[in-house]
Amino acid sequence: MDDGEWMDRGKCRDLPPSTFFPSDGVGVEVARRICADCPVKGPCLEYALENRIDHGVWGGTSERERRRIMRRRRRETTRSEG
Repeated sequence: MDDGEWMDRGKCRDLPPSTFFPSDGVGVEVARRICADCPVKGPCLEYALENRIDHGVWGGTSERERRRIMRRRRRETTRSEG
């Protein structure tokens, strides 16, 4: 899939961006529900991880969850290289 092509298919495309940049946990849950069955949830998450996007809900994950995913991937890469 071309870079960014997935964005046109996201459930978020017609919603205000502020929905996905909440200021509290309730807002995060609202965004996650929208992302839950989005057809481009995977590419969205990978985009945020690859571009180290620190803010907002991407691919149904919060900033904290993405940091955990990145740490886990770094550990797995280190183990497989060692």
